[in-house]
Amino acid sequence: MTDGLATRVHARLQSLRDAGRFRTMRAPAGIDLSSNDYLDLARDPRVVSAFQQGLAREGAGSTGSRLLRGHRDAFAGIERAFARFKSADRALYFSSGYLANLGVLTTLPEPGDVLLSDARNHASLIDAMRLSTARRVVVPHNDPAALEHELRAARSTAAPDARIFVVVESVFSMDGDVAPLAIQSSLCRAFGATLIVDEAHAVGLFGSRGTGMIEAAGVDPNTISINSAGKALGVSGAFVAGPEWAIEYLVQRARTFVFSTAPPPAVADAIGASLGIVAAERERRARVFELAGVARERLAAFGIDVPPGQSPIVPIAIGDSHRAAAVAERLQARGFDIRAIRPPTVPERSARLRLAVNVRLQEATIVQFVDALAAVLEEVTPWPAVTS
Repeated sequence: MTDGLATRVHARLQSLRDAGRFRTMRAPAGIDLSSNDYLDLARDPRVVSAFQQGLAREGAGSTGSRLLRGHRDAFAGIERAFARFKSADRALYFSSGYLANLGVLTTLPEPGDVLLSDARNHASLIDAMRLSTARRVVVPHNDPAALEHELRAARSTAAPDARIFVVVESVFSMDGDVAPLAIQSSLCRAFGATLIVDEAHAVGLFGSRGTGMIEAAGVDPNTISINSAGKALGVSGAFVAGPEWAIEYLVQRARTFVFSTAPPPAVADAIGASLGIVAAERERRARVFELAGVARERLAAFGIDVPPGQSPIVPIAIGDSHRAAAVAERLQARGFDIRAIRPPTVPERSARLRLAVNVRLQEATIVQFVDALAAVLEEVTPWPAVTS
């Protein structure tokens, strides 16, 4: 039986190689053009020092779930601080964004409810909705007219007591474009639906205080949101923020919270330091957006098509998976740590390089990267057959 499984798995692995989708783990090397550490906080001495102090006080592990012996005053304190940061009633800390999304979307929606999901939502949201007992409907990406149509259909076909949820990312992780949150929020109010926003790539960056796109779009700050602490904030885990009733219900019923060992308590200290830096050093955020503009302008000057926008996520379309991997490898050999993004992470035939701009970069470095990219694109011709 095991031999048969091994044969099948080997065949599946070979098919990934043939399609240009085989992935390898590669340690960071060269100039960072791929991480989500947009504000350079992961190595900031103040964040590292706070983490070290927390380790000295609390030890390396939490020893249990939050509802057993894993709770600490540090967790309660950082949850209060993050709720204030988001101007929400309350926040709850999960050990990863993936678990936070699973917790929210397998707890709040129930049988008979309807989930309207943007077509470009991230895998963690997709998997959470697959595990949900509610009915899922995929809505065309960032299309308010389509959303209104689906809201109307859901309201007319669902039971009177059914709840409708609209689930979106505020900044989409692979395209870098932003959701029309103000319109989506207005539509949700009109149809009595609940908006759930994944702010993973927005928190720490967008808005006048850096709290995310909910703030930037002028949406109710008590909107239920999932906020990564492992991207712009430079640490790990994620907060769900929103109304008191929603957070308390997650504490009681979200299986990914109730049955998970709590993270090391020291991460709470580190996140607290990150939040303080975001609040005090607005110039970091401004610089990221400035550098992202430089990257877009330089790419456009070479005739490389990139979508407009402000986000530090700049997708560079390649199309073919083999070619995307080859282009990335040649750029890595030249000292630029950028990675190829291939299906199923992105749609078929839309393999790309995902340029992620961070505050450490210099304008001269971006110019050098784009020059190298233009040369490599000339060297690596398209594959004879489109396999992505």
